[in-house]
Amino acid sequence: MDGEQRPERAAGVNSPGDGLPDLVCARCGALHPVAGPAWRCPCGGILDVAPFPVALDPGALTGRPATMWRYAEALPIRVDPRVSLGEGMSPLVESVLPGVRWKLDFLMPTLSFKDRGAVVLATLARRLGVRAALVDSSGNAGTAAAAYFARAGIPCRVLVPAATSPAKLAQMRAHRAAVTLVPGSRADTSAAAVAAADEPGVMYASHVFHPYFLHGVKTYGYEIWEQYGRTLPDTVVVPVGNGTLVLGCHLAFSELVAAGLAERMPVIVAVQASACSPLARAVEQGADAPVAADGGATIAEGIAIAAPPRGEQILRAVRATGGTIVAVTDEQVAAARTELAAEGLFVEPTSAVCWAAVRAARTGTTDADHPAWAAARTALGAAEVVVPLCGAGLKSPGDGGA
Repeated sequence: MDGEQRPERAAGVNSPGDGLPDLVCARCGALHPVAGPAWRCPCGGILDVAPFPVALDPGALTGRPATMWRYAEALPIRVDPRVSLGEGMSPLVESVLPGVRWKLDFLMPTLSFKDRGAVVLATLARRLGVRAALVDSSGNAGTAAAAYFARAGIPCRVLVPAATSPAKLAQMRAHRAAVTLVPGSRADTSAAAVAAADEPGVMYASHVFHPYFLHGVKTYGYEIWEQYGRTLPDTVVVPVGNGTLVLGCHLAFSELVAAGLAERMPVIVAVQASACSPLARAVEQGADAPVAADGGATIAEGIAIAAPPRGEQILRAVRATGGTIVAVTDEQVAAARTELAAEGLFVEPTSAVCWAAVRAARTGTTDADHPAWAAARTALGAAEVVVPLCGAGLKSPGDGGA
């Protein structure tokens, strides 16, 4: 959708949202003002950002600050220095495997890639004059929202599962967020947030439902393009729960190809934890929607999402690149985390799932007859592969890496 003409607001109407693209229902096409309270269409459809012009001039990048805001023409809102913490342009470094590079998004200000989307939502909220924000999270989105809404001067309430890492809870509270622990699963937390989302005067700043978040995350893909010499690698591997990084990457790569700035899309390989893998099951069964998962416990807590609301979008995005979705065990994740720590990279378990998949594919320790893994082995064995490390180990310190 991006790259087309933006729908015009009715003449004579002025609001804090003027000049900002509105929201459009992915199901029925209804438009919703970005300044309004809508976070989901009355028809039940998920909201996307309405089409707006994307006209990035590569020549204009020279001399711009090394932050995600250097891609201003591709973003739905302009930087607010009173909110930004200089997020973006994380290092891309060589791994121990030939042709594989790690992108170190755990070096963001709050130590995860969620800063990319959170800063956009907080900037939007400040622009709209929002007085309070509500967020639900398994951890990292909550810590990012707590930090950026604090910087924006907007009180923020964060709902998280009661089992959330104490380190993440401490980080949220340090930013003066009002933290509510919800008994049960991540799905129970989402349900509690949805029940509270329509409170008057409160912005439901959901990293899943509010599509401005995805446009912040897409800067991850733009950075890969620039760091690869204004081209794109063969394969990009991403962890997937609610799918913000998958959808952000797909959005970026689609825009770059549509603008003639890249010749072709990278293959996206998404990785889940085998204990909670509704998207990997969907690929295995050839389904167009997530296949029910029991939400089993996993050390990769950040992607333990049993019923991702954007699941159908995620599946379409991955398949559009010729990619696939696979699952790895907690044992593989723990081993990958230990190996990364030995290379000087201390990440949380959720960030180790992609490395676990790459290692499994390249060492042949996968099910030889599994069709998704057959596709993954080809993609993960390509000459140019990018692996995100998107959450710091101090968020889930465990025993130091094992």
